[in-house]
Amino acid sequence: MGAPDRPAGVAPAACERDAGLWQDIDQAAAQLARAEPVLALRLHESVLTQPSPAAKLAAILARQLACHDLPYTAIHALALQALEAAPHVLRQVEADLRAVRMRDPACPDELHVLLNGKGFHALQTYRVAHALYLRGRRALAHALASRSSLVFAVDIHPAARIGCGVMLDHGSGIVIGETAVIDDQVSILQNVTLGGTGKEQGDRHPKIGMGVMIGAGATVLGNIQIGAMSKIAAGSVVLRNVPAHCTVAGIPAVVVRIHAASKFPSFEMNQMI
Repeated sequence: MGAPDRPAGVAPAACERDAGLWQDIDQAAAQLARAEPVLALRLHESVLTQPSPAAKLAAILARQLACHDLPYTAIHALALQALEAAPHVLRQVEADLRAVRMRDPACPDELHVLLNGKGFHALQTYRVAHALYLRGRRALAHALASRSSLVFAVDIHPAARIGCGVMLDHGSGIVIGETAVIDDQVSILQNVTLGGTGKEQGDRHPKIGMGVMIGAGATVLGNIQIGAMSKIAAGSVVLRNVPAHCTVAGIPAVVVRIHAASKFPSFEMNQMI
């Protein structure tokens, strides 16, 4: 499986820029500020007065992550630098926004994701930390990942490789290990672990194919391949490779259904076997 440090480009329009997305977000923010004056200051400072999409996201992450020894201004500068230095990262962010909007029936619009999506915030903090990690600033990347874990209850190692159009639904309890690879258009629900099997060294975490859905509470252990367009049922423990286009369930997980090639589990978000 390829490393999604770049837009994988497999799914149509997975990581393409969306020219109207941020205009729609600004319009929704202005309407909400008028309708809910209590939120007006937050909306103006985090969205409406920010000069670019990168600055909007940087402001939102900084507001969530700031503490006395990691101040708002420092986090904002780090996030803005990471987003401006690597244009593909902003494409990934936009694809993640669209993914949540399309797949979560409780989500009214992309502004809601940007402001309130804890799983989205954790994933974008990872993207900033990953950019720092790739530039050799590993201590800082780990510090940001640790802070994110405390704030969002999502633990993503900054060395993991995650594609675009990814949704961490609810987010709480998700753990993604150092050598994990997640391709484009994947959906992961709460309390999922992509972990190792013990004290093995080197490449030791799962590789998740495009279009996979991993149900709530599932555990996937070891350097194994989860084939594209497959589904892992809630609560399953996966210890072996999973073929493409199938559903696995149980402890340990076994194949319980074969899918049509056109089936896209991460879009359908159906946790029923």
